[in-house]
Order: sequence, then structure tokens, then C-alpha cells
Amino acid sequence: MRLLNAFSFLTDLRLAFFVAIFPTLKALLNQPTLLLRPHALSQVFMSHVWTGFADGTDENGRKVKDGLITPNAYGVVLDIGAGHGHTVRYLNHACVSRYVALEPNTLMHDKIRTQANAGGFHESDGTLVILSCGVEDTKTILSTLSSAHSPTRSPPPISASSKEKDFAQTHQELPSIDTIISVLTLCTIPDPQKNMARLVRDVLKPGGQLLIYEHVLSPRQDVAWWQKLWAPIWAVAFDGCRMDRPSDVWVGNLKLGGEDGVETSAWRESRMWGKEGEDPENLFWHSVGRFVKR
Repeated sequence: MRLLNAFSFLTDLRLAFFVAIFPTLKALLNQPTLLLRPHALSQVFMSHVWTGFADGTDENGRKVKDGLITPNAYGVVLDIGAGHGHTVRYLNHACVSRYVALEPNTLMHDKIRTQANAGGFHESDGTLVILSCGVEDTKTILSTLSSAHSPTRSPPPISASSKEKDFAQTHQELPSIDTIISVLTLCTIPDPQKNMARLVRDVLKPGGQLLIYEHVLSPRQDVAWWQKLWAPIWAVAFDGCRMDRPSDVWVGNLKLGGEDGVETSAWRESRMWGKEGEDPENLFWHSVGRFVKR
């Protein structure tokens, strides 16, 4: 692997600090207790980083998302790690009845609301729901959606087998999401294999789909070596984001327990592909996929 590519992440790292360090220091002056809350401080820093990166990152993946999200997303859509809500730009309003933005960093919620409103999704009519919990909190996701008033354009009736999920049996909540979208998010969520399995099991309807566009561990051993070396440094600046996760492999291999207790593939259909024209030595190697739940 060429050294120029191996150290290419430093450009983005330098830009991140340039964009975010002074606003973060200002926040510290106003709230010195942030020093005692490192996670909150990291979220402040990341909120400013993403202000500098969001539009460019979205534009860089526009062609992929045009082909992945626009023709496939339908019904009630859950956008995990919504960021600034750029996913709204790719939703076909005629096919999507509700946009649910899951973003634990509440400092980004105003940006989500602005994007969603511009796309025709509003909290006032129930077509927009913004959640601040993490993907692991499926109880909050389901209970919020069941208690929120339905959109004026009613989504298809919720239908799922009560036998399929122990969570649903316990809480009397059935899966309510038709489409889960994950764009550059699986790199950051905690315990991703466990939590994605839970999210798909408890929240995604049978026959529903998961759409992913993620940067993942490279299939090339030389590139992967550098990704693993730099991953801890990158994670500090980007709120835990790991450049060395094989998220596409984890999703493709996701298994769920059946009625007989035997674990089988979660997917009735699955397809994965790469980002067209991407440099094979890119430290941020991308994978794209569409998965349909059994």
C-alpha cells in the first residue's frame, strides 16, 4: 500500500480539529463541567465536526444513495445515526409515510428537523419523529412510535407474528418499521453485532428491509493493517467511529432464532456491492447492501 494513502486520513483529522476545536473550547468555557462528562464533550466536538463534514460527505455518496435509498425505501423509515438528516434528500415522498430519525447526539436535532421539514416531513402531522436514544433501546423506539399519532398519510397496518419475538411478547409491541437505513453509522454504534441483531429482530417487520452504506474493514490485508493501526486515533476525534469494523460481514451473517429455537439467517434476500470507482487502497473502503428480513 502506498504511504500517501496510508496517511491520507491525517488530512481529514486536521480539518476536523480546525473546524471543531474553537467552538468546543467556547462550549467548555460556558460549561466547565463538560470536562467531567467526556462523552458529552465528545458529542459537542462531533457536532461541530459534522457541521464541517456533513454536506461534503453526503455529496461524495450521492450516487450510491440515489441507487440504494430512493428506489427501495418505503413505509415507515428508521434512519439510524441520522446526523443532519441528509437521508431525507433521497426518500421518495410518495412511498415513505413516516421518517423516524434516530440520533443520540441531540445537538444535531435542529439540523434534522430543518432537513426533514424541507423534504415534507413534519412532527406536527406525525410524518417526522426524532429520537435521541441509541439503537440498543428498542423498547423506546417501539413505544414512542406506538404512542405518537399516526401520519395523515397512514402507513400500512402493522403486522408481525407475536411468536417471532420474545421482546414483542413481553411488551405487547410489534415491529413497526418497514425500512431501516444505516449510512456511515455502524462504525460508531456500541456492540454493533448484538445491537443490530436486536434492532432487526424487534423493530423491523418481517419482509422489511435494511439498507446500508458503510465504510468497512478492507478485504485487502495491507489496507486492513493500516486501518487497524489508525482506528483508535480516528475514534477519539470522531466520537468513537472505527475505520476497522467489518460491518458488512456482520450484517450479512446476522442470524435470528426461529420458532424452534434454532438460529438461521435473518435474511430472505441479501445483496452487497462496492462503491463504483473507489480506490482499492482507500482507508475508508465502502460497502453497500440491501437485506430483506425473513
